[in-house]
Amino acid sequence: MLKKIVRTKSSMSKSERKVAEVVIADPDSIVSSSIQAVAALAQVSEPTVMRFCRALGVSGFGEFKLLLAKGLASRGTYFYRDVSAEDSGKELSTKIIDSTIASLVQIKEQLDYTAVDKAIDYYLSCRRVEFYGSGGSGVVAVDAQLKFFRLGKPAIAHSDSHIQHASAALLDPDVLVIAISASGRNKDLIHTLQIARDSGAKIVAITAADSPISRLSNVTLSIDVIEDSDIFSPIKSRLGQIVLLDILAVGAATQGGDSTLDKLERARKAIDFKFSR
Repeated sequence: MLKKIVRTKSSMSKSERKVAEVVIADPDSIVSSSIQAVAALAQVSEPTVMRFCRALGVSGFGEFKLLLAKGLASRGTYFYRDVSAEDSGKELSTKIIDSTIASLVQIKEQLDYTAVDKAIDYYLSCRRVEFYGSGGSGVVAVDAQLKFFRLGKPAIAHSDSHIQHASAALLDPDVLVIAISASGRNKDLIHTLQIARDSGAKIVAITAADSPISRLSNVTLSIDVIEDSDIFSPIKSRLGQIVLLDILAVGAATQGGDSTLDKLERARKAIDFKFSR
C-alpha cells in the first residue's frame, strides 16, 4: 500500500496529495489513527481522506488502514525514509542501508519463483545470451555479461540503442535476450524487444510489473520498489536487478551440471596468478 501511495500520488488532487504526504511521512502512526486525526494532520476534510482512499482502489478508511498495516508488518525492521540535506553521515547511511534492505525484502516477497525457474530453463536451453539495458541498467547489463560468460556460453551486453536494434534483428530462436529496465517504459528498449520478438528470440525481462517491456517478454522478474527520490538514479532498483541476475547466474551454474561447474573452475584458475598469496 505504501508503494502504491508513492506511485499514484502525482495523479491525485492537491488536497489528496496532502493526505498522501502525511501517510508517507509516518505510516506507523496512521495505522492507529482515526479518520478525523488524519484529516487534521493533513489539514483537509474527512471526505477528502475518503477520496484519497478511493483513489487507491479501496472502499474506505478502515480497509486502507488494514492494507497499510499488512504491508508494514511484512516490512520487518527496515523501512523507507526520505533522505534530506539535514541528515548527518550516520542518518544518511542508516536510511539508505535500511531502505535498501527493505527493498530486497519486498522483492523477495513479490518474486514469482515459477518465473525464476523458467528464466533459468531458458538460459540452459539457449545457445547464447544478450543483455540489453541503458543508463544505470546498462551498467548492470555489463556486470551480467561478466557473470554469465564464465558459464561457458557466449554472452554480450549492449547499452547503445542503435546497436541493440541491429543486434536484435540478427537474433534467432536459439538466442536468449535478458532486458533490464527500472521503469519498463524505455522507448528504445521497447523497440529493440519488438525486433527481438520478430526474430524469434526468447526474452526475459528484469523490470517493473505490468509495464510495456514486461508485456513484450516471455518471462518477467519484476522489481517494484520505492526509490528515495526521482532526482537520484534508481539505487534500489539497480541493486535489485543485480541480485536477480545473480540468482539466475547461480541457478544456471548449479543446474547446468558438472560441465558448467568445470568451466567456472577453469575460468577462475586462469586468473589465479594475478593474486598474491
